[in-house]
Amino acid sequence: MLSQMLPKLPPSERKIASYILEHPQESVRLTASELGKRSSTSSAAVIRLCKSLNLNGFQELKLRIAGDLHKNQATGFRDIEPQETQVSVIEKLTNNSIQTLQETSEILSTIELSKAVEALMKTKNIHFFGVGASSIIAQDAQQKFLRINKTATAFADIHMAATVVANASEEDVVFGISFSGNTVEVVKILKLAKSKGATTISLTKYGSSLVTEYADIHLFTSATKEAAFRSGATSSRLGQLHVIDILFMCVASQQYDDLITYLDETRVAVESIGEKISRSKPK
Repeated sequence: MLSQMLPKLPPSERKIASYILEHPQESVRLTASELGKRSSTSSAAVIRLCKSLNLNGFQELKLRIAGDLHKNQATGFRDIEPQETQVSVIEKLTNNSIQTLQETSEILSTIELSKAVEALMKTKNIHFFGVGASSIIAQDAQQKFLRINKTATAFADIHMAATVVANASEEDVVFGISFSGNTVEVVKILKLAKSKGATTISLTKYGSSLVTEYADIHLFTSATKEAAFRSGATSSRLGQLHVIDILFMCVASQQYDDLITYLDETRVAVESIGEKISRSKPK
């Protein structure tokens, strides 16, 4: 979180973040006042940094630093190499995926998650939008929420998405998905949604971005590093799917009785259609 936010922080907060990154073990033993002095700032700047990181206070910041220090130093996103063995590829990608899921869970704000769950519970219409790999995440989300009686769209074509969002109202939710947070098409769709009064939700990597500027609710995944063979992109996709699954399960938990009925009805319908198609095939 500190590394990702560093270039975007105000000067005083940037000094503190840099000091923590250079002296993490020492930082967890300091008070806010002491950390301010060591970084040539102030205790007030330390508190402002915690707010910039969406943390509850200095104690939470120290707990997170301590947690990172206790992680296995061998972990980290590793790319495949020429003539990599299959066993090594399995190990590396599995470790990358596990780390992405863990970091995404740590970054995901329960406050923002609660806002998103409430918005999705109230709305009837949800419009998911993403470009490229993020469009796959949008389609997965659409499939899940269609099963619980929500009218959900997931057009990968920006013209189709714009057509739907142009007719959105204050009762609709528009959900923009972009790992980088700077996908122009997603920015335009969320900007259009805001002009229509719809509730907007963003799903990006951690940190402020063009996409988050037009979102009422911000959901983040781990800021996975891209690698030469894009194993990082593979991991980031899993992080996005993880957040969608969490959202879906949280909504389902709050409306359990009704949603179980919807899920059962859709399952029976799909199985029934599958049986009819199977019977109609020539032997």
